[in-house]
Amino acid sequence: MCGIVGYVGHGPAGSRPLDVVLEGLARLEYRGYDSAGVAVAGPEGMSAVKRAGRLDNLRAALAHSPLPPGTAAIGHTRWATHGGPTDENAHPHVSFDGAVAVVHNGIIENYPELALELDRRGIFRRSETDTEIAAHHLALEYAKDGNLLAAMCRLASRLQGSFTLVGMAGDSEVVAARRNSPLVVGLGEGENFLGSDVAAFVGSTSDALELGQDTAVSITADEVTVVDFEGRPAEGKRFEVNWDLSAAVKDGYETFMDKEIHEQPKAVAETLRGRTSLDGRLHLDELRIDESVLRSVDKIIVVACGTAAYAGHVAKYAIEHWCRVPVEVELAHEFRYRDPVVNEKTLVVAISQSGETMDTLMAIRHAREQGSKVLAIVNTHGSTIARESDAVLYTHAGPEVAVASTKAFIAQITACYLLGLYLSELRGNKYVDEVATYLDELGKMPSRIEEVLAEEEQVRTLARSMADVTSVLFLGRHVGFPVALEGALKLKELAYIHAEGFAAGELKHGPIALIEEGLPVFVIVPTPRRPLLHSKVISNLQEVKARGARVIVIAEEGDEEAASYATRVFWVPRSTPTLMMPLVTVVPLQIFACELASVKGYDVDKPRNLAKSVTVE
Repeated sequence: MCGIVGYVGHGPAGSRPLDVVLEGLARLEYRGYDSAGVAVAGPEGMSAVKRAGRLDNLRAALAHSPLPPGTAAIGHTRWATHGGPTDENAHPHVSFDGAVAVVHNGIIENYPELALELDRRGIFRRSETDTEIAAHHLALEYAKDGNLLAAMCRLASRLQGSFTLVGMAGDSEVVAARRNSPLVVGLGEGENFLGSDVAAFVGSTSDALELGQDTAVSITADEVTVVDFEGRPAEGKRFEVNWDLSAAVKDGYETFMDKEIHEQPKAVAETLRGRTSLDGRLHLDELRIDESVLRSVDKIIVVACGTAAYAGHVAKYAIEHWCRVPVEVELAHEFRYRDPVVNEKTLVVAISQSGETMDTLMAIRHAREQGSKVLAIVNTHGSTIARESDAVLYTHAGPEVAVASTKAFIAQITACYLLGLYLSELRGNKYVDEVATYLDELGKMPSRIEEVLAEEEQVRTLARSMADVTSVLFLGRHVGFPVALEGALKLKELAYIHAEGFAAGELKHGPIALIEEGLPVFVIVPTPRRPLLHSKVISNLQEVKARGARVIVIAEEGDEEAASYATRVFWVPRSTPTLMMPLVTVVPLQIFACELASVKGYDVDKPRNLAKSVTVE
């Protein structure tokens, strides 16, 4: 998720606008970014500087070539979506006529149509971004009447997708528009602020204004004007920021992990956004594999580590079902050492949040040496795995700060579904309308995850009651099996206790010996709409219940048979498609692990001995 800061203050022109913006960008560094930039407007006009890499790179450039004094400024830290992390792709983008500068958070889905209009006008583009296209169009609208707010409204009403768009044309006004992307106004004395969250300006004011959906705003030194995209007056919700800076960057949550658990609906929505082309077909972000090669693939191997590998296990069920192609899931660090059978008809799918996981990188290099094509599912543009792969599917989850993965896992699963549907359509296994039906169901998943999150206090209460537990088992079947593995991993990572995940059918082949009086056993129960699967897991519930286990069930709403064997039940929404159940069933397990670790007094965001990105083999 990008960081955005805007500022307008009274003259005389000076360094405060730039100082405020740089300070705000520094406070937003926790979001993660790959480039940064600023634009300042004053009596001498408007100037912009931007650099790929860390904020220090931008500061060094500004020290070498200082910007003139100003009264207004905008700034941006970028998490790449369209185009890699380069100086050219960094924000702000200045329009073709130099009239406006723009920064942007989100994805503009109809950018190909808007780009075509620019091509017809002979307007040259210097970057690969959808944001630059918006900058040029904002300048065209602004040239009509010289009203920057009206121009922003006209442009915003044409845009499809999710966006926060901030524009500056002169030295006395900054305007912005938002749809499905955060934007908040900071209210000061003789100065006003904009930010992608309150951390951008919390050092200058605690008085803020929350903006509604599909609204635009103009800030000057003395006024804040809010309108809808039709230009009609609208109201924001005024509030006081009563968090300290540490809480502000976490949006008020106790930990980054807690915040990221709650960002999962958005992570799914953003990963799904903009995946359909103008002809209604699915498309990937970067595809450098000929479609004929993908049609000829006779085996898929997923290589990943840890949580990403469990996302791969979910992918196996979905891709095999939709595409009728065999899928193997390999731990990346074992892959190249066992002399795997791969060739030009093998598609290797590499999953990594950072795109820098060394084990996975070495695995894909080995696969390419054997003639295989590699498709990467990563969360970071410009990462090594993305660069060295033949195709890339980005999980637009935004930066994940907590070491233990939550929203990246769910976004990876979502991306795997997209890959499976893309291949099924390409290979003729599914018709376009069938794929559209699955996409419609996927589109409902963010709201279903919200339903589960709404009941989180029940899970936290259970976790607090189990502070002295030293061992926990997790059972699942079908797509519930990798969820059980992930639930156990989260507990090991965060709470430092023994936890094991098993395929439920394996229980009677040995692990049942572990069951004893009072042992907590989490069971992910399949939907009753799959009666054969459901009945098998009900048998497992009976087995562990009979031996005195404390049975905690994750089940579909209304599954009274499963509930009858449970000590506690946590419900997930009814009618969730079987293959998509992991997106909701894993959420209570994440919350449980997070809360149990907190109760034990551990650092949830930085578990001992672990690193966010494992860059050694």
